[in-house]
Amino acid sequence: MKINLKRQECYEYCWKKREQAAAVILAAGVTGLLGFFFYRSIWAVPALSPVGIIYYRGIQRNRMERYREEMTAQFRECILAVATLLQAGYSAENAFLECGKDMRMMYGKDAPICRELDILRRGLQINIALEELLQDLAGRSGCEEISQFAQIFSLAKRNGGNMAAIIRSSAVLIGKQIELRLELKTLLAGKRMELNIMKAMPFGILAYISFGNPGYFDMLYHSFPGVALMTGCLAAYLGACLLGDRVIAQMTAEV
Repeated sequence: MKINLKRQECYEYCWKKREQAAAVILAAGVTGLLGFFFYRSIWAVPALSPVGIIYYRGIQRNRMERYREEMTAQFRECILAVATLLQAGYSAENAFLECGKDMRMMYGKDAPICRELDILRRGLQINIALEELLQDLAGRSGCEEISQFAQIFSLAKRNGGNMAAIIRSSAVLIGKQIELRLELKTLLAGKRMELNIMKAMPFGILAYISFGNPGYFDMLYHSFPGVALMTGCLAAYLGACLLGDRVIAQMTAEV
């Protein structure tokens, strides 16, 4: 595409500045919490800044995943509307242009699918093939279902056939995949909650003992052996958190 359509990774325009600021504040808070509970020193915070960066990136990945789920669901409704318009006699290009009105009514003009349909409209206006625009959307969004649809659409467009029936069957298939993923993620929600509770428990125990017995942990913060021991505890805690997140991520990926 030689003409600039102001394209970007799809999740970037859904990653609002206020969300970025909130993520930075949260990551800084987590870093400060670790510095306080494990070292009782403000000087530990700069040393723990890589932990905050990793935590921030984790928030960003979660936001990206939520975007992809939202985009996939909206895209399914979009291609269902396109299939209906094709049956009414519209061409594929005009059907995608026309369904933008329905998507704005359903989700609002700032919805991801509406932004992408606007990019698609501008691309068609400068004679970029619809197949290329759909492939571009699939690559930028990272949605597997959109990628599958783009490939199916390209083959159907090249080889001919009942385009409306092909698109509708693709929408039904995407819908079944979404429903299955949601059911499995509901089952995993309990495991994720248990992991979050386990992450918070050490801080709850430390806070309870510290407030109940002031000075009980002082020897761990004011001597080299104590600092070394707490560093080992911190490494074990972070390792356990990363391992738990990795297990949950693998279980989610299999969905």
